[in-house]
Amino acid sequence: MDIASAAGVSRQTVSRAMNDMPDINAETRQRVLDVARELGYRPSRFGRGLVTTGQQTIGLLVDNLTNPYYGELAAAVVADAAGVNMSVLLLDTSRVEDEHAFLTALAPQVDALVGYVKIDRRELDLLLPGVPVVRIDVPSRAGGPHWGGVRFDLEPGVREAVDHLHAHGVRRPLMLDSDPLENPSDRARMMIDTWAARGVEMSVVSAGGQDARSGEEATAGRLEAVRGADAIMAFNDYLAFGAMKTLRKNGIRVPEDTRVIGIDGLAAGTYTSPELTTLGVDMRAVARFAVSTARHLLDQDGSPGRRWTKVGYRLIVRESA
Repeated sequence: MDIASAAGVSRQTVSRAMNDMPDINAETRQRVLDVARELGYRPSRFGRGLVTTGQQTIGLLVDNLTNPYYGELAAAVVADAAGVNMSVLLLDTSRVEDEHAFLTALAPQVDALVGYVKIDRRELDLLLPGVPVVRIDVPSRAGGPHWGGVRFDLEPGVREAVDHLHAHGVRRPLMLDSDPLENPSDRARMMIDTWAARGVEMSVVSAGGQDARSGEEATAGRLEAVRGADAIMAFNDYLAFGAMKTLRKNGIRVPEDTRVIGIDGLAAGTYTSPELTTLGVDMRAVARFAVSTARHLLDQDGSPGRRWTKVGYRLIVRESA
């Protein structure tokens, strides 16, 4: 059954609704969009004459390109997409005030959406009906038949890191968290619980942000607490970079006085002094799965087992721990 028949309207009305044209009332437009979503219709950029080649385009959503994590993710996705003749439209949402309007304007430009998609499925299906979505760092398999995702599993990396530090005599660990003390991040909770299982209490310092400056200032502001720790585990590599800068300024040696571990596995960690020990995922594998899943959903070949995967963090031992 096509959209016109299911909605009880003419094909011209369907065209007006799907292309946001005038001369159609709001109720009819919504009915057409609802039917299109239920039927899994994805508006074709090619059919609307918006492109002249057969190359498909991925819209890659990231939170903030000033964080090198997102730059590394983008580089990996662009490289993998190029290998299968797909282009990538990079979208930084950090300064977007109205994400709904932003995505509505985006609809004619992309065939699939990949990355840090925060709007829920029902809303997004209305904004981009039928457009495949592959979420990265997704907590669960939430979404419809046009959705896929990569779940990051931090737990094995945290266990490995805690075992590594514990084996090297660490008994006074400190967590440099991005979130407030009264509402710690999931990463902080996991680290606290993992240390507690080994009979060690972990203290927490809140950085109030996720960037290097926040790490630098939080470490300076709680210097006595930091001096009392024999290891710092940071919410991410970016905070760890800032913490190591403050430690060095105050004569606290890494790793001799305090070991430091970050999270994200950034290549930039190999250019710090000392090089940063971190928990990381295989970003190339993440990008490869995201791009291949987007292609699979566009092909609609009906094999749901290929839509989701889980990638575990692993400990990358460098000089700082």
